[in-house]
Amino acid sequence: MHWTGRRERFRKILNGDKCVHPGSVYDAMSARMAEDLGFEVGMLAGSTGSLSVLGAPDLIVLTLTEFAAQAYRVNRAGDLSLMVDADHGYGNALSVKRTVEELETAGVAAMTIEDTILPTPYGASGPTMVSIDEGVGKIKAALAGRQDPNLVIAGRTSAVSISGLDDAIARGQAYAAAGVDAVFFTGVNTRDQLDAISEALDVPIFLGSINDALSDKEYLGSRGVRIALQGHMPIMAGVQAVYNTLKALREGTPPKELQGVAGKELMDQVTRAADYKKQGDDWL
Repeated sequence: MHWTGRRERFRKILNGDKCVHPGSVYDAMSARMAEDLGFEVGMLAGSTGSLSVLGAPDLIVLTLTEFAAQAYRVNRAGDLSLMVDADHGYGNALSVKRTVEELETAGVAAMTIEDTILPTPYGASGPTMVSIDEGVGKIKAALAGRQDPNLVIAGRTSAVSISGLDDAIARGQAYAAAGVDAVFFTGVNTRDQLDAISEALDVPIFLGSINDALSDKEYLGSRGVRIALQGHMPIMAGVQAVYNTLKALREGTPPKELQGVAGKELMDQVTRAADYKKQGDDWL
């Protein structure tokens, strides 16, 4: 398949002046829904990847190849520009290079590589981070692994909530100097924090799940924020809907009385039934 168009569209967002909220997706049908609803970008997180593939929490028990395979399933289902959370690159800098190669082949438009030490080491009482030097080494490895120059690689740091704003800015500046296309910050909760980050960096900014203080897209765009996550509600809503439906059936509710069940029109849309019918008519 050809991935160029979706990467070019993501680059256009990166080089623009507006902030975009990506649609959180986790499989082929959720990606089609996001695309049909007009989301410019889809976001496949490590957490939703783990949930959809393993039914496991976000503890880095999902492997690179499993995650890349799920990203490919999402990408081949449509034409959505997909951004993925590649966690820590699944190991050291050498692993990061392979991570980029696998995810580029899977068709992603953008990925983030973070500086958190993952999985959680033995005896750790909370999240810890690699040194700035090691983080820069991972970024350089990621850039070396990229073959398509349109693929966006972002350095990611949780330093704001772990070691403080000053360290977060220092890490962002180091990753920008190493050549990343953007820097992704999690834990930013106030305008003062974002203003300081925006003043210190001259590359586009991505933000993790935002709160009410940072909900103004016009303000975010003016501060260089191009991507701002809104959490991963779709998969949680899906879990609740499936649970409620199974529970109702188990308790004796007749299928025709179930609430919230997708109708034929929506099912045909998200499965692209008309395309398959045409292909069957043409070839069978």
